[in-house]
Amino acid sequence: MSTGEKSAVRKERKAVADMAAQVSALSDMTVAELREKYEEAFGEPARSRNKDYLRKKVAWRIQELAEGGLSDRAQARIDSLAAKASIDWRKPEPEEKSVDQEPQRDARLPVAGTVITRTYKGVEHHVTVLEEGFEYQGARYTGLSRIAREITGTNWNGFLFFKLQRRSREPAREIGE
Repeated sequence: MSTGEKSAVRKERKAVADMAAQVSALSDMTVAELREKYEEAFGEPARSRNKDYLRKKVAWRIQELAEGGLSDRAQARIDSLAAKASIDWRKPEPEEKSVDQEPQRDARLPVAGTVITRTYKGVEHHVTVLEEGFEYQGARYTGLSRIAREITGTNWNGFLFFKLQRRSREPAREIGE
């Protein structure tokens, strides 16, 4: 092997070792450092703050720059498949609500003005259903779960606690039955 060939092999080995060291160093970086490294590698700020995701993307980019990207053949195949791909997989745009459209009221809730009663540990609790929210002991609440937590001290699904829903997702009973 000539001196020039030996020099080229040494350079290649050094580049591979350098790349491996750079990729290895990513595991010790903070999210902020990884976001900075991402911006250096891709030329745009990262939208993610997920450490594993950032580490993998930056490692991939370091390897791509050191060893080259996809072959022309692979890139051509991707382009041909992308042209044929359906765009149905994308998340649909949210429908715009018209100004006169009222928000949907949860069907599990009784009509406004109804008093829901629940006995818990021997104490009877009364909750009044309002047009927007609930009233319990003179205070307004946006959800039944918050009231259930006030009563029990633990997290509860409000519909289950007040027996407006069974675990099977069926309505438990009609109020007044």
